[in-house]
Amino acid sequence: MTSKASPRAQPEDLDCMRHSAAHVMAEAVQSLFPGARFGIGPTIEDGFYYDFELPRTLTPEDLSAIDARMRQSIAANSPFLREEVTKEAARQLFASQPYKLELIDELPDEKVTVYRQGSFTDLCRGPHVASTKGIGPFKLTSIAGAYWRGDEHRPMLQRIYGTAFATGKDLEEYLQKVEEAARRDHRRVGKDLDLFSLREEVGPGLVLWHPKGAIIRRVIEDFWKQEHMKRGYQLVYSPHIARLDLWKTSGHWEMYRESLYSPMDVEGQDYIVKPMNCPFHIFIFKSHLRSYRELPIRLAELGTVYRYERSGTLHGLARVRGFTQDDAHIFCRPDQLQNEIVAVLDLAKFMMKAFGFQDYEVLLSTRPEKYAGTLEIWAEATEALQKALERSSTPYQVDPGEGVFYGPKVDIKLKDALGRLWQGPTTQVDFNLPQRFDVNFIGEDSKEHRVVMVHRTVLGSMERFMATLVEHYGGAFPVWLAPVQAVIIPIADRHLDYVREVAGRLSATGLRVEVDDRTERMNLKIREAQVNKVPYMLVVGDKEQAAGTVSLRLRNNQDLGQKMVDEFLSMANAAIVARS
Repeated sequence: MTSKASPRAQPEDLDCMRHSAAHVMAEAVQSLFPGARFGIGPTIEDGFYYDFELPRTLTPEDLSAIDARMRQSIAANSPFLREEVTKEAARQLFASQPYKLELIDELPDEKVTVYRQGSFTDLCRGPHVASTKGIGPFKLTSIAGAYWRGDEHRPMLQRIYGTAFATGKDLEEYLQKVEEAARRDHRRVGKDLDLFSLREEVGPGLVLWHPKGAIIRRVIEDFWKQEHMKRGYQLVYSPHIARLDLWKTSGHWEMYRESLYSPMDVEGQDYIVKPMNCPFHIFIFKSHLRSYRELPIRLAELGTVYRYERSGTLHGLARVRGFTQDDAHIFCRPDQLQNEIVAVLDLAKFMMKAFGFQDYEVLLSTRPEKYAGTLEIWAEATEALQKALERSSTPYQVDPGEGVFYGPKVDIKLKDALGRLWQGPTTQVDFNLPQRFDVNFIGEDSKEHRVVMVHRTVLGSMERFMATLVEHYGGAFPVWLAPVQAVIIPIADRHLDYVREVAGRLSATGLRVEVDDRTERMNLKIREAQVNKVPYMLVVGDKEQAAGTVSLRLRNNQDLGQKMVDEFLSMANAAIVARS
């Protein structure tokens, strides 16, 4: 057995530093909880974590104690020592650590590496900083539960999250960003603005849209429908359940069985709630013979689907069990494929800009390990996506192995106001389902030819897109999306008749208006409207009533003074048309 300082340690390498911080955190936990059993402690984006089996549940006070021990270890300047040992020696070294033994048994090589620092030894590939002094400013951020290896049938461990940076300034900026992210959290904002709820009584991951949330969703859906119809899409509807055989034919039952709900018996036939809309659109296409002259045919649906997600993975609107996809399937000839993909990319860019997303990342996801069809088909589909991306001048990166089982895809990740990425539009080329379902058209030669399918969404799911919007805007939606666009506030009851007259004029134009006629102080009403992120507050007193005006305030507390009602209406309508 050899022992030497790690030759690859780079203190400026954040990933390396954070990995080292995870080991120092584990050493602190070991000293405070001598019977601790250790899981894994990897780095993640912006930080690190370590999983532990402990004799009791951790408290926030424990984080303070662990933090103090870590600072002692860092001050001690203990070197990180790399050792190479046989698997048998490693088993003896970790004889009291069942999770480590499980990992050792799965390692392919007969020799493994361990790292030591201070009183702690861990199974690890490394690298690490040279010594604990190389760990920069850090903070332990939270405690959570986590199943061992993400399996709900395995033990629940306690996970401690933390982060570390090269400088205190970097750490402070990160913590401010985290604080802002918490302020924008769609679960918190959605509750505060009364947009939606998720109730255990209903079932985890099943969303109840409240009136204000439903207004936003309706505005989005109406805009989506208008833009699709302009581009030659035909709107369709499909049922929520169907025979299981559909998804056996498509391959989804075989590939994604663990994500689909169990069959139900309907008159001796197995049915399931639909996990996707593709087979329905295929049968709409196949409802009669199609000529090459009819293609492309673009079928679009706001279709609600249901997929089983483990309860531990559910997250507000961003990860649910029932969601509505802005789904569409394009049936085209092979010679039309590139043009259709380019058009989809153009539509996706238009929609992202319309909703205020200027920055995004584009990924070309290629063939996964489990796939259907031939290598030749996959190569052809991937090439079509690549050429369409190049034709549309869309910069992209290749994401190896992340395609779906029936074809490669282009994923667009939306970047929100805090620079975080959210799943957005997706475009998939599919030669496989047309073959599985025998989907053809009659060519110019009067013979049958196989269609090519393009699966695509330009928003994703309504639920996840709403989560993205809420966090991007922090709930302060642009005027066209705001559930209440203006609140009219009378100073006294004697102004109510005039206020209702103004409200009627504004509502008649389609503006979403509320009258706050409560017997509360004017300043309180203004403050509550601002807290509710209402874009416009129209205050009415004696002066405004006499002049036929309103006193206009914005949610950012800006006072624009008196405006004629028509002047305000023109201003509001301009903002709605501009989607600003």
